[in-house]
Amino acid sequence: MKPRVLSPSRAGLGWGLLGVAAFSFTVPFTRVAVESGGMSPLFIGSARAVVAALLAAVALASTRQRLPRGRQWGRVAIVAGGVVVGFPVLTSFALTTAPASHGAVVIALLPAATAVTAVLRGHERPPRSFWLMATAGAIAAVVFAALQGGGLSGLHWSDLLLFGAVVAAAIGYAEGGLLARELGAWQTVSWALVLAAPLMIVLTGVSLAQRPPSGTPIEWAAFAYLAVVSMFLGFFAWYRGLAIGPMVRVSQIQLVQPVLSICWAALFLHERLTWPTVLGGIAVIACAGIAVRARFGSEFSPGSTRVR
Repeated sequence: MKPRVLSPSRAGLGWGLLGVAAFSFTVPFTRVAVESGGMSPLFIGSARAVVAALLAAVALASTRQRLPRGRQWGRVAIVAGGVVVGFPVLTSFALTTAPASHGAVVIALLPAATAVTAVLRGHERPPRSFWLMATAGAIAAVVFAALQGGGLSGLHWSDLLLFGAVVAAAIGYAEGGLLARELGAWQTVSWALVLAAPLMIVLTGVSLAQRPPSGTPIEWAAFAYLAVVSMFLGFFAWYRGLAIGPMVRVSQIQLVQPVLSICWAALFLHERLTWPTVLGGIAVIACAGIAVRARFGSEFSPGSTRVR
């Protein structure tokens, strides 16, 4: 009897699910780390990248990975700007005032944003229904944030920061998924971390000069998770899933991330699940899900799934 072999699509979805499960703790654990005020958002957003960069440098050096070549450095810089600098720093500042459950639902727009970025990056032409539902998802996310803040006049800077984090992550995910087919999954995030390290070291130094960090053991444990898993190990699985692809289908796995994050926020932070949060989450996830599913009109070519 021949052993059962997973299709490229199932393998990509499996790796993607593992990555999303790791990422689902990011929002509530960021909230835990910033809650007491002992660690500044700048420290959390930058220092966790420094820790991850040290791990990445050790991994790259010990396995003697080849350097990216030519234009690959520019693409590594795009990945670094999106997922090493942009998303962590913006969410850290946003979650100083926004509840973790609120942040998780606004970030639920990320699957559609990633799909849009992947489509544009690949020069493809999805059906009109894809664009209609992607737009509907964006509107649903904005309306949700406005209702949570007390109306359109109640939109806070934290919401703008969260939307900016979504854009940054979507660009970093799409470019990283493509680059992982050339450099390898863990190698891509490792080079991005190393490239961004000088900037993040400077930002960490600035945060330390402004205020030395302090925290309880639980808060430092949350920071450790953000540095080791959210910034490093989680991307091993996530970029491998995106590289195996198809990228737009794998991005659907992110739809479970806000649901998990809200559950973790209720469990660990005792945040109350309100009807606006639940209904807003359902609306954003539904729109993103339909938009991503509308993308597929032809079969994905397994020939493009080679990844180290």
